[in-house]
Amino acid sequence: MDQEKLSHVDEDGRLSMVDVTGKAPTQRVAVARGRVAMSPAAFAQLSENRSAKGNILECARLAGIMAAKKTAEMIPLCHPLMLTHVALDFFPDPDDNAVDIEAAVKTTGQTGVEMEALCAVSVAALTVYDMLKAVDKTMRITDIRLAHKSGGKSGVFQAG
Repeated sequence: MDQEKLSHVDEDGRLSMVDVTGKAPTQRVAVARGRVAMSPAAFAQLSENRSAKGNILECARLAGIMAAKKTAEMIPLCHPLMLTHVALDFFPDPDDNAVDIEAAVKTTGQTGVEMEALCAVSVAALTVYDMLKAVDKTMRITDIRLAHKSGGKSGVFQAG
């Protein structure tokens, strides 16, 4: 495929969902990452699980899983997919008062799960923000990116 041609735009500039009818199903995996940086006070509540709202990271995990499942409802040209696995992991970083988030999403199908992994990380990060905003409204959600993808015609992508 020509790298400069956008797959969701036809020759007349009209948007459309990519037709994947003729593509063979393969196992698809995508891993996305992101970070929420916060004040020491907010990080203490996160790491000591002292939020009055409940377990912040477990709430964010559930929100991320739900977001991955609803990606096609949020992003207009994404295909609805039958996901076979969604996992979110959190890595608190006490040196930077931050938490790193990683989402891994899998399916067997005709199109990839990159957007589902990115949505999972994004919504998990927003959930962390929501649950700690009373303590720190200056939190920063950063570095949301695709870290890995495999499956399909384009093969493996691994971010450097």
